[in-house]
Amino acid sequence: MLYQKGHPSRLSGCSPWGVTRLRNNFRAVGLPLYQSLAFNGSVLASQTLLFPDPRPLVERLGNDFFRQLTDRPGVYLMQDAAGLVLYVGKAKNLRKRLGSYQVANPDRLGRRHLRLLNQMARIELQECADESAALAKESELLLTLKPKFNRAGVWPAIPRVLIWRQTAQTLDLATTETTTTGWQVFGPFGSGIIYLRAALDRLLWFAVNPASGSTAMPAGWVHGHLGEIATVMDAKINEPNCRSIEMVLTELFAGSHDGFIAWIGEQTKAPAHAHDLAMRNADLKTVIQFMQAKARRARPFTTLQQGIIGKMMNLDSTMPLTGETGNPP
Repeated sequence: MLYQKGHPSRLSGCSPWGVTRLRNNFRAVGLPLYQSLAFNGSVLASQTLLFPDPRPLVERLGNDFFRQLTDRPGVYLMQDAAGLVLYVGKAKNLRKRLGSYQVANPDRLGRRHLRLLNQMARIELQECADESAALAKESELLLTLKPKFNRAGVWPAIPRVLIWRQTAQTLDLATTETTTTGWQVFGPFGSGIIYLRAALDRLLWFAVNPASGSTAMPAGWVHGHLGEIATVMDAKINEPNCRSIEMVLTELFAGSHDGFIAWIGEQTKAPAHAHDLAMRNADLKTVIQFMQAKARRARPFTTLQQGIIGKMMNLDSTMPLTGETGNPP
């Protein structure tokens, strides 16, 4: 039964006798009739509930805790009363992220989320230099602490390598758990190597087939369905500009992605379709993020508190993605 704003006759499912009885009950307790109330039954999200949603973290930590939160990137460790870490998360803005935990709405949060909020007694914060450093620290803490409410990143992924080879008129890329004779190897890495391979396959397709675009890509490539071995074919692979594919890949995997970015930008000045430009830029960002993460993992750590500085490359300022007129292609 639902009491809606306005006249008491707007009570859904009530007879006139029921409306009169409810009106008398409201008056008896001094409740104004225009106030929106919910009884047993379905309640619209826009209506005010009779009882407010629980706020367990505000009750335990106080409003001052949330008011004094920093807006910097970092990681947060949710602990129970005994100090056991229950959950580790990262945030670009700690104030906004932790502020989302203030209200424990049982209709919007899952049971696992509600159990976490009910068991948590304190929150430890660790600020980071930027979001990339926060992500790296979160990954390290997950593998070290293995909190029971975290699912992803708690256990090391099966090592995988990216293998590739150039033949007479093709370039093949694949991911595998073991090396293969006759293939060049890049790795090992975790499951993220799958996304790197998909991005590289599409970028190389754009580079050697700029006039065809994504509409002529092999079936499934746009959505990352590449098959066991993804092959980029090019009838001009023996020409100097196409032989540079092997060179730019070698430089990329050696840790220098500037040459790869410049080469892709040069080869794809005039994409066949507007959405190809967005896909190319997204894939380039994936490649840059992966290579920067690889570089950060190669640096030594002294303690868990050590900050890792990794600035995101600005694609607009580093890629030659403009035509002769200076306008975007």
